[in-house]
Amino acid sequence: MTVIDRNHVQVRGDGQRAMIFSHGFGCDQNMWRFVAPAFEADFKTVLFDHVGAGRSDLTTYDARKYSSLSGYADDLVEICRALGLTQTVFVGHSVSAMIGVIASLEAPELFESLILVGPSPRYINDDDYFGGFSAAEIDELLESLDDNHMGWSAAMAPAIMGNPDRPELGEELTNSFCRTDPEIAKAFARVTFTSDNRSDLPEVTARTLILQCRDDIIASEEVGEFVHRQVPNSQLVVLNASGHCPNLSAPDEVISAIRRFVR
Repeated sequence: MTVIDRNHVQVRGDGQRAMIFSHGFGCDQNMWRFVAPAFEADFKTVLFDHVGAGRSDLTTYDARKYSSLSGYADDLVEICRALGLTQTVFVGHSVSAMIGVIASLEAPELFESLILVGPSPRYINDDDYFGGFSAAEIDELLESLDDNHMGWSAAMAPAIMGNPDRPELGEELTNSFCRTDPEIAKAFARVTFTSDNRSDLPEVTARTLILQCRDDIIASEEVGEFVHRQVPNSQLVVLNASGHCPNLSAPDEVISAIRRFVR
């Protein structure tokens, strides 16, 4: 099986440059359906599913490989090399923001720029660092997911999405969470919420755009500002969008911010 099949890689667009879209926890490439098509005239767009998500091949899931975000970053590098891509624009949402950071350090020649949507290098508070959650809260979150995947999804997805006046968005994210294999979801959640990539940020050499939402319970504005301070040659744009998934709730804002950055 090739990486193209394993990760259900989809390539569209006519441009010479490539723009890669990478989804967050509990999601798949469908979460970019309102954003990616806007760039097909100018870029070759690349979408894929992390192993364990969407239409990826679940039989290739390796608990040891994917016990850290580096396993997912290795896949991203492999996809780029299989497609013969260099100097790409990488767009990563949520945990995929840090996956892109790790991949860019592993193979800097593959990434001309990074666009990090709702990034967080660490979710757990630590001394003078505010990640948004105490260690006990993360333990409770993971225990709840272990005990009742469906119930956890139904409770957490609308809160993560925000925009309570648009319940259809929370419903879509709930359904996406519920479609994920429960055992893989538990493992990916543990990797996501216990990771610490703060030390990677100052090493980034790619030009970087950070897109930050308001009222984001997963990655607050304080976290976005931290990422901006730590990543050299980075720009921070605070969107008017609220919640953690502007690729669904405010795609036009996301498209506009990306266009201004990639010109």
